[in-house]
Amino acid sequence: MGRREDMVKLAQGLMENKANIRNIGIVAHIDHGKTTMTDSLIAAAGLMSEELAGKQCLMDYYELEQQRGITINAANISVVYKYEDKPYLINVIDTPGHVDFGGDVIRAMRAVDGVIVVVDAVEGVMPQTETVIRQALRENCKPVLFVNKVDRLINELKVSEEEMQDRLIRAISKVNMLIKKNSPKHAGDKWIARVEDGSVTFGSGLYKWAISVPKMKETGITFKEIYKYCKDGNMKELSAKIPLYRALMHMIIKHLPSPVEAQKYRIPEIWKGEIESETGKAMANCTSEGPLAMMVTDIVVDPHAGEIATGRVYSGKIMRGMKVFLINSKQEVTIQAVGVYMGPERVNMDYIPAGNIAAISGVKDVYAGETVAAERIQPFESFKSSVEPVMTVSVEAKKTADLPKLIEVIKQVSKEDPNVVAAINQETGEHLLSGMGELHLEVTRYRIEVDHNVPIEVGQPIVVYKETALKDSPSYSGKSPNKHNLFKMSIEPIKPELLEKLVESKLDGKIRKKDIEKMAQLEEMGFSKDDSKNTWWIHNNSILIDWTKGVQAIQEIKELVCQAFVDAMNEGPLAKEKCYGLVVRLEDAKLHEDAIHRGPAQVLPAITRTIYACMLSANAVLLEPRQKMFISVPQDYMGSVSRELQQRRTTINEIQSEGDQTIVIAVAPVKELIGFSSAIRSATQGRAIWTAEFYDYKALPDSLQKEVIKQIRTRKGMEPEPKPASFFLE
Repeated sequence: MGRREDMVKLAQGLMENKANIRNIGIVAHIDHGKTTMTDSLIAAAGLMSEELAGKQCLMDYYELEQQRGITINAANISVVYKYEDKPYLINVIDTPGHVDFGGDVIRAMRAVDGVIVVVDAVEGVMPQTETVIRQALRENCKPVLFVNKVDRLINELKVSEEEMQDRLIRAISKVNMLIKKNSPKHAGDKWIARVEDGSVTFGSGLYKWAISVPKMKETGITFKEIYKYCKDGNMKELSAKIPLYRALMHMIIKHLPSPVEAQKYRIPEIWKGEIESETGKAMANCTSEGPLAMMVTDIVVDPHAGEIATGRVYSGKIMRGMKVFLINSKQEVTIQAVGVYMGPERVNMDYIPAGNIAAISGVKDVYAGETVAAERIQPFESFKSSVEPVMTVSVEAKKTADLPKLIEVIKQVSKEDPNVVAAINQETGEHLLSGMGELHLEVTRYRIEVDHNVPIEVGQPIVVYKETALKDSPSYSGKSPNKHNLFKMSIEPIKPELLEKLVESKLDGKIRKKDIEKMAQLEEMGFSKDDSKNTWWIHNNSILIDWTKGVQAIQEIKELVCQAFVDAMNEGPLAKEKCYGLVVRLEDAKLHEDAIHRGPAQVLPAITRTIYACMLSANAVLLEPRQKMFISVPQDYMGSVSRELQQRRTTINEIQSEGDQTIVIAVAPVKELIGFSSAIRSATQGRAIWTAEFYDYKALPDSLQKEVIKQIRTRKGMEPEPKPASFFLE
């Protein structure tokens, strides 16, 4: 195509041809070559030179991405490509591979219908590969496979032809095992990546060549010849004969679904409104003539245009000047501009029809996950996976005059990245930023200081703990401050297998008598029928159950009891950390007959204090977050890595060898990983590559409980020792 203006005109024309649109994500473990591979797709469309493809990493246009050589933000580009004499519009989202930015991957999955899973031929299927495959399948996105860096097997590991094929088969089998296990029911075995039909492609993103079985038949080039070309270092000739983009575009167009195909099975999963309604039918059929329904998946704050919301248009058209409803935030706004992203540039268009990814401006105070519609409809379901911040730092402006600007910037940063959680410590007035790990917080600091020009002081990282109880408590009766009301309560820990299912379900908030689906869900998880039926509230993966019988006026104070339960679960008795994994039962209540004597000032403290007494008598403990680590290091440095890990309360689960590299898989507490990056770098002279992903919460060792509780309480300005259970019953 060549010129960008022509491309934009052609793209606008193609947007209505739904069968020829593909919305795809590029997903992989860190450093497996997503962005390098994406360059070839962009070059094929004429948006960058063939020479620069693979070197420029066009989608990593953010300064920090270029400095660090990693993708931090999910980036969108729309390219037009001619295949078998038909033009196709391919909307691509290149996603980050580092686990700290997993939230971007989850949000991108909602906007696309299929993904190219990139796997490094040398490293094989790594932990983040597994995670992104699961995330894609949860969102009903069909996967295809690109095995990258095949040249490294031949030139670096010096494997034979047979060994090369064995390794490739092993990688494909592992991916297919994950697809089989996690595929949605309607897909069955249809989504498995098959070498013979071209849904698996092999190649090198850096040297811009790729082959698949259909392309072998077409070109007559076999693995034998590829092996020879690589061995001889003749990559340029190989790239001319089998350019990467041809095999990839064949795979995208033939094996990934168009929006018309995908929305039929995706809409019932992501939208729980009435499918037979006008909007429901328009979305299922991807109709541009129907009412507008769009879901925002990403927010960028542009210094000139303000907030730019990117998302998927599922039905109708979004146009400049159109009035729309933001369903979750209950406001009506006017769209100022609509367009598409061409890498770093945003190109304005007249309108964007259903089946495409649109960028809109003029919508203030919008968040990722918002439903944009022409009329008031049921909002879209929230994202299917969630990631929890495990590390917090305090930040303050270096200059007092910058404080108002800092507040505004923190608000903007947490909009752009919903995985940054901002709060204010009421006691000290300092701003607290929570993130996914050290790198995530480092990048957030860079955004505040460099992008928004607010110099800040950053405190030492603080780990986010949780509180729970290890055994069932006795039943305790707590009185309200006026002594006219009595509440009998008990708590018990939720069994691990039930807790896992509860966390996955993402249930949270009020359970009403009419919420039969939610009650059935609880029963399905393994909670008893009575408990499921009498659940009042779920918060922080803890449950409040009403076990009272025949208590008059109990319904009148229900909201207050629920509010007190939420307060107690947000700030536990040990160190005011969030509580987790508890069943709280209200067993009985004696209430004053006059409503004036059972108001908030009486009910709230009575319930909260009784819950605290129950927890403290049931062996209340702090839970610490742990991460699973994957460290790849040359064998000569294995001793240094082991020594470093032994000092950090780490459990080594597995040690694998790949050529001259050793891969260590271990589980370590997040607290012990503070400063680990620089320590491992100096211990291995920079030769170790490591990533970590959230693993679980586990009780702190008994020997550390007292000390850590004391540290947290002191930091929060409380007395060093928690009060005993009896204190809360006085």
